[in-house]
Amino acid sequence: MAEGAHVDAGGSPGAQATGARERTGAPGGASWASEGHRLAFGRAVQGTEREGDVWVLRWRAAALMGIVNVTPDSFSDGGRFAGDPGAAVEAGLAQWHEGAAFVDVGGESTRPGAEPVAESEELRRVLPVVAGLAELGVRVSIDTVKPAVADEAVKAGACLVNDVGGLAEPAMRAVCADHGVPAVVVHMQGEPRTMQRAPRYGDVVGEVERALLERAGEARDDGVPSVLIDPGIGFGKTVEHNLALLAATRRLAGHGLPLLVGASRKRMIARLAAAGGEGPEPHQRLPGSLALHLFAAARGAAMLRVHDVAAHRQALAVRAALDGVGTAPEASRG
Repeated sequence: MAEGAHVDAGGSPGAQATGARERTGAPGGASWASEGHRLAFGRAVQGTEREGDVWVLRWRAAALMGIVNVTPDSFSDGGRFAGDPGAAVEAGLAQWHEGAAFVDVGGESTRPGAEPVAESEELRRVLPVVAGLAELGVRVSIDTVKPAVADEAVKAGACLVNDVGGLAEPAMRAVCADHGVPAVVVHMQGEPRTMQRAPRYGDVVGEVERALLERAGEARDDGVPSVLIDPGIGFGKTVEHNLALLAATRRLAGHGLPLLVGASRKRMIARLAAAGGEGPEPHQRLPGSLALHLFAAARGAAMLRVHDVAAHRQALAVRAALDGVGTAPEASRG
């Protein structure tokens, strides 16, 4: 298990296999750091515990999902790992040791305006990295919208499917069900190529909430063992839409499904921090990423998808300690 991943194979059973939270108190204040979350798998995965017909992974507070993109047009790193699976595996392993509960491997860019990638090319990019990390004992997530890519990645060792298409395709739900792996249902209006042209909602929180719950229900009915829901910050949303969804974190986290939030290095940070200028470049957006993610974690987010694992682990630990100041019998010196 990754050091400091906030994942615990122990704890009390009782939540449903759809991935419900173990409620230990309302999100917010010092209680967020003791909130229990779980994912169920249809097969044994590192760090899980057998519970009837499923294997359960438990953690408290917000776990971290690291990011390794092997695309030549990644918005966050400019294609740093494109064509170099060895370097990508090394980076993913470093994130694991820094405390990531999962390392998310993606071979097709989902930045605004990105063009689709052929299935064969996406497989060529991701499979060596997925297999390399899995062989080293890392829990790997595959970031893809293609059922065939998900299928091959899971066969290569991935144990979680992260679908920005929101599990819309029955074939994707079938892959997850057949292999016994959980999935992340991400909300996106449109597709990456067009999603930021003119996103519109009557009630962004209500519409995103309904869509996520409907897809999660379909996944459950089709046999997917567990589901996380992700409001899709930046996926077909304006800054105002994103802020409304973040403000509704407690509401979105209150449906018995682990909530994943991923705002790492996203364009909204540059917009919010611009102060009349262009705003920081992606590699300069760690402070804003930390601010957004700490906000979400303190309101019940179960997992944060991040580029900078060590920095987030440290920030979460300090925030949890600060929220507990005055509640413990004796505060320790740091």
